[in-house]
Amino acid sequence: MTLLFLFLGLVPLTIVAGAFTLFVLYFFRDPDRKAEVQEKAVLTPADGRVLGAWTLGSGENPLGTRALKVSVFMSLFNVHVNRIPVGGRIAKIIYRPGAFFSANLDKASEKNEQNAIFLETQGGRQIVFVQIAGLIARRIACWVREGEEVKAGQRFGLIRFGSRVDVYLPEGSRVAVRPGHNVKAGKTILGYLP
Repeated sequence: MTLLFLFLGLVPLTIVAGAFTLFVLYFFRDPDRKAEVQEKAVLTPADGRVLGAWTLGSGENPLGTRALKVSVFMSLFNVHVNRIPVGGRIAKIIYRPGAFFSANLDKASEKNEQNAIFLETQGGRQIVFVQIAGLIARRIACWVREGEEVKAGQRFGLIRFGSRVDVYLPEGSRVAVRPGHNVKAGKTILGYLP
């Protein structure tokens, strides 16, 4: 569209379309990152800001036992490519359609469109990380399959235009981030498994 407007001599439309084109290129950037994996460390799956960390009862989370939940909010200006938090095997993937509330609200975890990935670690622990669409994001992309062996830091998906990722760790895990921390997918340690 930018080139078409430029060819037609429509300068104001060329400027607007050019700015949008540059923003889309910026939004879909995918920097190379090498994950430095420590024993029992869980890397953050998304770039963004930590919204909070909570202890949940057995009926309040997808693990089905007491768990820790950590939420990371991705603004429009964060890298939106998601990365595997810890090596293991994808046990199950559950996609659920839903609403599109702003991803920084608590109800987004319950009501918004989401894709839950259940991963069994090499040590036999189970964690769940959930891609959650936001107010503008209407598309969740997941590039892994059930039964696939994955490595920490490996790209696994993308959520378009402002979203959130919730991570559920088993009871006894230790969270290494606090609300307000800025984190980088595949680089920042989110916590440690028991």
